[in-house]
Amino acid sequence: MELTIFQVDAFTDRVFAGNPAAVIPLSEWLPDNVLQSLALENNLSETAFFVPTPTDPNHDFHLRWFTPAIEVDLCGHATLASAAVLYRELGWSGDEIRFKALAGDLVVRKKGALFELDFPARAPKADEPPEGFVEALGTPPREFYKAKKFMAVLENEAAVLAVDPDMDFIAGMQGDGLIVTAPGRSDGSESIDCVSRYFAPHAGIPEDPVTGSAHCTIIPYWAEKLGKMDINAKQISARGGDLYCTLAGDRVLIAGQAVLYMKGAVHVGDGWSEQG
Repeated sequence: MELTIFQVDAFTDRVFAGNPAAVIPLSEWLPDNVLQSLALENNLSETAFFVPTPTDPNHDFHLRWFTPAIEVDLCGHATLASAAVLYRELGWSGDEIRFKALAGDLVVRKKGALFELDFPARAPKADEPPEGFVEALGTPPREFYKAKKFMAVLENEAAVLAVDPDMDFIAGMQGDGLIVTAPGRSDGSESIDCVSRYFAPHAGIPEDPVTGSAHCTIIPYWAEKLGKMDINAKQISARGGDLYCTLAGDRVLIAGQAVLYMKGAVHVGDGWSEQG
């Protein structure tokens, strides 16, 4: 069996930046163990698979995401990458794409060069960090919050950049990884409301380059703190990425660009192997 594969750099306007995602369109679902094996072989933070749903009046595609280790319920950059492939490579021409996913109904709209994700808000609640967290993080957080993902708020961008956490400790926390965030900056060349990094070693991702799902929690926090609904966010991993976000009630709109890096074919089966 031969499958078409795309690799897209998401939340960036250039290759070798943002977060790379693999996208594999399917006509029907393959067994879950095959999907997981494909994601492991790709060895990217996420591989997205989607199947058309022509008999479903509420959705255009069923979308799923796999890390090298597990299936996840929500992924921003691989959703953006999937939409970019549908619009730019597969001829989708509708005003929006309606996805059915584990996290519920998701919509992506094309707005010029940007793809806007309509995702659920996952507002955090103040909490106490677990015992040993400060030592594992290497610095005491200004505030600590819990949602589906944990979130530590630090003083400034320099503190976020300096974080080198104990990955074994982070992997053992009872949540979907750790967000580290701080106020942004305005230096004349760009205005950034907040910065962040995200660590998910439990999912086989020590540090994710740019994480749309993390901003489902980051944006409600900073919208309240800053008293504004429109938030320009930057994830300051080594690759880096830009997210243009809006808190809209119980939804977070997350927009970004995407660039095609690679298109190819995946051979599921024997490939070049020979018998005899």
